[in-house]
Amino acid sequence: MVSGPSGSGKTTLCRRLADEKEAHYSISCTTRLPRDGEIDGKDYHFLSRKDFQSHIDAGALLEHAKVHENHYGTLKSEVVNQLAVGTDVVMDIDVQGANQVRSCSDAQIKTALIDLFVMPPSKEELRSRLNGRGTDAEEVIALRMRNALEEMEHWPEYSYRLISETREKDYLKFKSLMLAERLRVSRLK
Repeated sequence: MVSGPSGSGKTTLCRRLADEKEAHYSISCTTRLPRDGEIDGKDYHFLSRKDFQSHIDAGALLEHAKVHENHYGTLKSEVVNQLAVGTDVVMDIDVQGANQVRSCSDAQIKTALIDLFVMPPSKEELRSRLNGRGTDAEEVIALRMRNALEEMEHWPEYSYRLISETREKDYLKFKSLMLAERLRVSRLK
């Protein structure tokens, strides 16, 4: 699982790994409205608050959290079904969800779990990335910045940390981490 503040590049890393058929990208559920160009079932599973709560009540979510005034979560079936056929799964989730996944009792998930925190190189660069998206109003960017600073305090809880540089350098490091973890003997026992 990959965590980091909005604008850190975590989604870009996960999607590229999946696009290159190196892993399955777990599509999150959310109650937020789609941004321009986002497609239900491709970018997110867009759910009403009522439907999201139904998923929680049914125990269908591996993790879920409220972030930026919206709810986000990961479908348990999407992760477990991929792991069952030997496919690596990448998820980009917030620090709340990461803690829930770490405490999951499913042996298959515990064995497969690798956690990475992606850090922006600086606060200024993070703000620049958030502004550069052109998708959010200034008050949304301000909220994301406040949340980002709080999230970044959690990086020591992760096994790995990647301080973002360029998209290409970040991806090479991420792909190297995935390869090293696949080769680690203790994971094979």
